[in-house]
Amino acid sequence: MKVKVHKKGIIVIPADVRRRLNISEGSYMELEVEGDKIILKRKMTLLDAYGIDKGMGDLALKELEKLRKEEVEKENNI
Repeated sequence: MKVKVHKKGIIVIPADVRRRLNISEGSYMELEVEGDKIILKRKMTLLDAYGIDKGMGDLALKELEKLRKEEVEKENNI
């Protein structure tokens, strides 16, 4: 895809790309430079990540609850 660089280094991300990646005014982007390449990534927010992998999140939460319960039991036995 070809884009033009305007004053102050401004480039316009085409509308279809913005829609596909859910980029809107005020969205934050991550910019990386690798050699002669510029890599622009949409920065994921906590709101974006919410529910992204609910199954793994539920497992992680159960594991954390189990570990915390074990810690409390150890503290009570001391």
